[in-house]
Amino acid sequence: MRAEALKGHLDGLLLAALEEGPRHGYAVKEALRDTTEGRIDLPTGTIYPALHRLERAGLIAGSWSVVGGRRRRSYELTAAGRTALSRERTGWQEFAIAITAALGTRPWPTTS
Repeated sequence: MRAEALKGHLDGLLLAALEEGPRHGYAVKEALRDTTEGRIDLPTGTIYPALHRLERAGLIAGSWSVVGGRRRRSYELTAAGRTALSRERTGWQEFAIAITAALGTRPWPTTS
């Protein structure tokens, strides 16, 4: 799935990937890939700027650690991030219901 197709939903996906606890950036990418059975495998160039934006917005908090002699930044949800994730889920469910109603009840027109 291309990053453009996820516009408007990336924040919710990243917040959901952090729901179970802190993860470093690449682990967030892997969690998205794993939970979607490979359907969402975004480039790191999409993940990291979005994580930084969510951190600036106060939805996640980052902290540095050293693992195997290498520094890495881990992120976790803040209370505001948990609230935002709940809103994202509600919004997604409403969106999915509307799209399913529009696309799922009528046959596609055939081209002649």
